[in-house]
Order: sequence, then structure tokens, then C-alpha cells
Amino acid sequence: MVRVRFAPSPTGALHIGGVRTALFNYLFAKKHKGEFLLRIEDTDQNRYVEGAEEYIINSLNWLGLTYDEGVGKGGKHAPYRQSERKPLYRQYAEQLIANGWAYYAFDTAEELDILRKTAEAKGETFIYNWATRATLKNSLVLPSDEVQRYLAAGNEYVVRFKMPDNEVLKMNDMIRGEVVINTNTLDDKVLFKSDGMPTYHLANIVDDHLMEITHVIRGEEWLPSMPLHLLLYRAFGWEAPQFAHLPLILKPVGNGKLSKRDGIKLGFPVFPMDWTENGETLKGFSGEGYFPEALINFLALLGWNPGNDQEIFSMNELIALFDLEKVHKAGARFDPEKIKWFNHQYLQQKGNDELAVLFGELLKNKGIEVATSTLQKIVGLLKERATFVNDFWELGKFFFEAPTQYDEKAMKKQWKEQSPLIVEEVAALLRNATDFEARGLEGIVKQYIADKELGLGQVMPVLRLALVGELKGPDIFDIMEVIGKEETVNRLFRILE
Repeated sequence: MVRVRFAPSPTGALHIGGVRTALFNYLFAKKHKGEFLLRIEDTDQNRYVEGAEEYIINSLNWLGLTYDEGVGKGGKHAPYRQSERKPLYRQYAEQLIANGWAYYAFDTAEELDILRKTAEAKGETFIYNWATRATLKNSLVLPSDEVQRYLAAGNEYVVRFKMPDNEVLKMNDMIRGEVVINTNTLDDKVLFKSDGMPTYHLANIVDDHLMEITHVIRGEEWLPSMPLHLLLYRAFGWEAPQFAHLPLILKPVGNGKLSKRDGIKLGFPVFPMDWTENGETLKGFSGEGYFPEALINFLALLGWNPGNDQEIFSMNELIALFDLEKVHKAGARFDPEKIKWFNHQYLQQKGNDELAVLFGELLKNKGIEVATSTLQKIVGLLKERATFVNDFWELGKFFFEAPTQYDEKAMKKQWKEQSPLIVEEVAALLRNATDFEARGLEGIVKQYIADKELGLGQVMPVLRLALVGELKGPDIFDIMEVIGKEETVNRLFRILE
């Protein structure tokens, strides 16, 4: 069975790049009728941020990326929080030492810092690897009794991976194809520390193996770790999963990876939901009024292409079509305008009843209560021009509030000498109307225009100014029907005053 995982670190808000990684894992699992896990990788306790784990889970739930097992849900491989799995990592570190794939290193941070600075002074770079390990303070060099004394005395140490000397590694990536690297270019990474905490590399491999992960789908930034991870599988004698490294999400303009700062600078969200940091709330896609399905659709096409011109996909369609072979190698540029376009498309697809409920909640916050049937009519009239539910207020606040001022430029152009008489006569006709339905009202006003031998341009703009305050909005007779006879007549007389 295909088993994949999303394994974020709780070091802050979930970046949109992480969301796409979760999405592609989810789509791959569902495509192959497999399982999708959530594991929290919190081995770096110094970077742990309170509330980040809950934020990750809430974000996945909002997006509909339901995981089959993991933190908060349990499963046969629990626990799924690495800090709760701490005791088991030591035995695997010791196993690597015993079989010659790792060693104790007792060099202090100060000693290594001196070595780095000395190398820099010569224009060189110090690397703890095959070329230097024999000159340093580790169990490959020290006598075994001295190593035991260090350990018994409680001296600080790390366990380092012993990278093979001068081996050409040929690796396969499901997106990038063959990747070749010589091990002499790699360092001896730290796997375990004397405080009992593993590094990402050891915990990641051990957990993926124990949780029976078959495919590791992760961001391009982890590609340099692929040689070490594959060698760790070899060292343990385990079968490695297949790897796929997703392309970076790039800035809208310029070079480089999309960051939180880009969103702040250019005014668009880069997080799924709102996140408070240092007393400041950073808006997420949810808080800005985006629909989760619009964000999913947008992210799915950020680095993946189904091979046709279709752009709008349901989740089921994405699952059916998703294929890692169609994921691009090159970075995908983030386009804030394109996701707005997606949101507009999804808003058009929603029923007026659903939109009325969403808009009704916004109105309640403004202290406005309106019948659901009326709201359904209003959103139906406005939705074509709306991108977000919040837009309904700006597009149609005249439905709830009579204008208190009138567009000055439009008044100068449209308000003529005969306008007061026209408005007064139309108001009288509408006051006497027995049926205040839009099409009937249209018949009354157009008959008046014909009888008076007027042009539409002499009548319709001034009526719109009276009802809306400016020359915008849906059909004027639909507006009259929604606000009703009394309010329509009152607004017509108010502009005369």
C-alpha cells in the first residue's frame, strides 16, 4: 500500500509551500488508494513555537486535507510527535556506531569554531568529513578506553554519520530523474546529540521506516539531504522509499523563493490561515476571504500540469489526474492575481443560498439583519462582479443604506433642468404601483418615458443616482424590487430635497 506523510516542524505558521507539499502528498495517496499521515517533527526544541502545531492541524482541516493517521488522530504507529518518540532514537544511533556507519565526536563548539575561522583566514572552508575526521576528537581516532571515559564522565558529544569515501552515488528522483553526487563533497552530518535528541536526519529516516512510508514527497530544499538519507537506509539494511522533490514556489517578481516578507511587502497572504506573531496578526488566505477549494485548485497547478487547458478542478478530478511525472522540475512563480481569479470562479459556482448565509454573517457583524430570501436575491444580483464574499458589501451597501451624498461628477453631468420633475413624476407612478416586481416596474417607467417622449438617458441615470448615490450597481428595477416601494419612493424624494 502507498503510504505518504506530511511532516512539518512546529516553528511558526505553515507556509504556502508547505501547504502545497501536503496537497501533493494527499493527492498521490488518494490517487493510489493509499494512506496519508501527519507527523510533527519537533526535535529542534529551540525553534518550537507555541500554537504552531494546532495551527498546522486547523489549516489542513480547513483545506479538506484529511489525514488517515497522525497527531490528534492516532494510528498503529503512534505516537506521531517526534518529541514523544525520543527514547527509541538512541538505540538506532548506537546501532549505526556498532556497525561502523557512525561515530562519537567530542569536539566542542568552541574548538570547531576555531577550526572554521582558521580555514576562513586561509580562504578555505572547514568541513567535518573524510579529509578531516582523522585529525579531530572522535571515536575513530581516540582509544576505546578514552572514548568510554568521555562517555562515563558525561562529556558532551554528538553522533556523526561516517560518510563513505569517494563513492559515486547514483540516485533516482521521481521528478528529476537520475541525480549523481560524489560522497567526498558531503560532510559527516550530526545524527544524535548527548541531550538525547536526534537531529532531523536520523529521526526522519527512522520514523519513515517504522511508519512504513513508501514515497517521500517533499520540497526541493531537501534534495541535498537525499544522499545522506539513502545511505542511512543502506546503513540500517532497510529498503528505501521512493523520493520526489517538488520545485520551489518563487516570488511573484524577481528571483528566489517566496517568503513571508514578500507577502507583507506586496500585500498578499502566504499562510493558509491568520497567524499572530510578535503581537502582529498576519492575514492568511482564510482571513482574506479565499475559499479553501480555490486555494487547493491554485496550488495544484503550481508546479504540476495535467497536460490539457483545463484550469478548474474539483478535488476528485485532481485526485484522478494527479501524476508526479507531470510535476515540473523548474520553480513555479506565485501569481497573487491568479488566485484571485480562481476565487472569483469558485464564487460564481456557489449557490445563492450558500453565499447568502456567508454574507449574512458579515452583515450581522455590522448590526444588520436581513431576511435570507432577500439576501439570496442580492447576492444573485452582485456575484458576477464579486471576487470575495466581502465584496458584496462594497458592491451593494446601497441595498441596506440609503445614500447620504451623491457622486458630484455624475450629478453635474446627468442632473438637468427637467430632472426634478422627472423624478417627482416617476415617484408618484411608483407610489401607486400595485405590484412592486422588477419587470412590472420596468414597464411602468418605460411607458412613462414613451408617453413623455423622453430618452432613456434623461431618466435612468437620475433614478440610479437617487437610489444608489452613484452610477453603479445591477439593474435599477431589481434594486427597486429588493429595497421595496416605501424605500424607493423615499430615496427619490430625498434627492429632490
